[in-house]
Amino acid sequence: MTPTERRASASLASIFALRMLGLFLVLPVFAIEARRYPGGEDPVLLGLAMGIYGLTQGLLQLPFGMASDRLGRKRVIVLGLLVFALGSFWAAAATDLASLLIGRSLQGAGAVSAAVTALLADLTRDEVRTKAMALVGGSIGLMFAVSLVLSPLLTAWIGLSGLFWLTGVLALVGVGVVIWAAPAAPAAQAGQGHGRLRDVLVHADLMRLNLGVFVLHAVQLAMWVAVPALLVQAGLQTAQHWQVYLPAVLLSFLFLGVVFAMERRGGLRTVFLCSIGLIFWVEVGLWLVSMGTARLGWLALLLLVFFCGFNALEATQPSLASRIAPPALRGTAMGVYNTLQSFGFFVGGLMGGWLVKSWGSPALFLCCGLAMLGWLLVAWPMRAPGRQIPAGPGA
Repeated sequence: MTPTERRASASLASIFALRMLGLFLVLPVFAIEARRYPGGEDPVLLGLAMGIYGLTQGLLQLPFGMASDRLGRKRVIVLGLLVFALGSFWAAAATDLASLLIGRSLQGAGAVSAAVTALLADLTRDEVRTKAMALVGGSIGLMFAVSLVLSPLLTAWIGLSGLFWLTGVLALVGVGVVIWAAPAAPAAQAGQGHGRLRDVLVHADLMRLNLGVFVLHAVQLAMWVAVPALLVQAGLQTAQHWQVYLPAVLLSFLFLGVVFAMERRGGLRTVFLCSIGLIFWVEVGLWLVSMGTARLGWLALLLLVFFCGFNALEATQPSLASRIAPPALRGTAMGVYNTLQSFGFFVGGLMGGWLVKSWGSPALFLCCGLAMLGWLLVAWPMRAPGRQIPAGPGA
């Protein structure tokens, strides 16, 4: 990487990390702590307050991405982080669940993922793009693991409202990183052209990736409806689950070395398809485990393999999408991509809960495995991108 590419990767990964750390700190304790608010006894309202973030984010990822094509990446990122901070402070000051719901919806309205990813693509060459995206994905995975350890400790100290105040402050720190640390987009690409949504929607390879990110994050959230219960069944109390998650996340980063080596040899498509296959076999393994007596060793191994495949896909998918999309359409393309990602979270949580309630954990893991297999079949015809593939049908 050149100095500019290293600076861009580090600064933009830190923006994701600051934002996601705040979100992840809240998630493990939200359902418990929010019950203490007036209105918290209503499980429907409680679930809506928890999930509304993903819905508003999904609805606004595309408008933010298209705006970044027209108005410039950094302006849109700063605006989104300020909206996210406003939502965090609103939630921190909430005195009932309805106000908390408004704060969570405002948090989701700061949908900057598409603009940040597009800016990172603008500032990196194709040959190092996957490494840059892996740094972003790695920072998110690390924040997830760290939050599992810190969240209960911080909640006992500052409460749920304190976590939201901290989340807002972290977002404002992110604004400073955007203004003073992140490089500006190249002049030739800043505000270049209008996002042509139709060109993205008729591009076959881009839509394969969009379907894929929907499936990946739906499966990720759905399986976590049942995985904690399997760990408890295997003898690990809820407060100790981080002892499995944290090593699995950290060790899985080593697999990214294989991803980078394969990319240098022109095998990006191969590692992409193999990673989908890895998660398919993880779901098959979880399906088998859920039908018998859960063993902690097998669960730990399956989760390690899952995070290996998941981190590889988190690095390769946005890299492929940004390389396939022409520069003038990057914000729009990443907007569609991140919209499907957010909707995947929403649908995964909804369907995961319904499947476990209606049919049990084996049915959940079986459906997740079938979804991964379907994605593998859809992704198989995709060609490895060259330097530039023009937008349009028949790609």
